[in-house]
Amino acid sequence: MTDPAPDAAAPRRSSRWSRRSRSPRGLVGGAPEATYVLRFDGRELTAQAGQSIAAVLWNAGVLTWRTTREGAAPRGVFCGIGVCHDCLVTVNDRPNQRACLVPARPGDTVTTQKGTGHAELAV
Repeated sequence: MTDPAPDAAAPRRSSRWSRRSRSPRGLVGGAPEATYVLRFDGRELTAQAGQSIAAVLWNAGVLTWRTTREGAAPRGVFCGIGVCHDCLVTVNDRPNQRACLVPARPGDTVTTQKGTGHAELAV
């Protein structure tokens, strides 16, 4: 009788993110995460605790939420790490907030940002 290969006798370790171990947000099949509502351009969207505003918008199927100053070209998330500034939104009347970095909070009011996000001065 031959001895099994050394690796065959060792117990298998599951990956940190495997389906049977832990997910990045907690136990698979565990308690549901807290959800709440925020408003985007008058529309109620459901958010989960810990999501960025960009994640909430993507989850709702919204892919663009800003227009450029020149040409009004649509923009959404490009880099996803706060470097490019393509994902700017107005949150609770504060313009130029990066949706990929700002955590969504219960009751937030998020609006599409047009141009610079500041009121145009009459000349």
